[in-house]
Amino acid sequence: MSTETISVNQDIRTLRREAAEAFQMRMQDQGTYVVRLLSSPGSGKTTLLEETTKRLGKEYRVGILVGDIATNRDAERLSPLATTAQITTGGACHLELPLVEKILPQLGQSSFEFLFIEDVGNLVCPASHDLGEHLRTLVLSTTEGDDKPGKYPKAFRTSQAVVINKIDLLPYVPFSVERAMADARDVHGDIDFFPMSALSGEGVELWCDYLRLLRNKMMSKCANSIPE
Repeated sequence: MSTETISVNQDIRTLRREAAEAFQMRMQDQGTYVVRLLSSPGSGKTTLLEETTKRLGKEYRVGILVGDIATNRDAERLSPLATTAQITTGGACHLELPLVEKILPQLGQSSFEFLFIEDVGNLVCPASHDLGEHLRTLVLSTTEGDDKPGKYPKAFRTSQAVVINKIDLLPYVPFSVERAMADARDVHGDIDFFPMSALSGEGVELWCDYLRLLRNKMMSKCANSIPE
């Protein structure tokens, strides 16, 4: 059996990075702050989005893209709270930008002040793909173990914030918030932490204040960059 090598003379990683930067700029220009959530399955991403949207939705237009391998159950949970579209990968373990851009029009023509992208539950593959988000947040559940940052360093190294979820279960699980934070800082020294219980609402408002602050900074930067 003969083989043939075809040279495409293109740097795929550069093309993907440029596409992500263009998407981020397009969202920024229309005033949309993009927040992407990464985590293992069952960490509470959807519950976090429910509680976040209940609060931010009172002040801002919120759109949500939900990534799953199968079913539209998460979109059904979130759609009463915000304009939501399901991205079903059919087996792929992560989202990629072309798929996000394909499904995005399903949210309608109106622009959003916050766009949340819930990636497929996985701490490996999603860390290697840039979706053009302004903020990448990793959701770590207390039921998973406090050594996850050291085991999955790229996911933490490429994120700007960590939500330590399900702190209401701390009396019942062998999880140390302090050890998890120290482990994450060994990987990424400049990372923000938000211990919370999305189920009870404890700590969620501080997370929402953080998102408000970051979007305000983005909008101020955009305003200062406009030539007079």
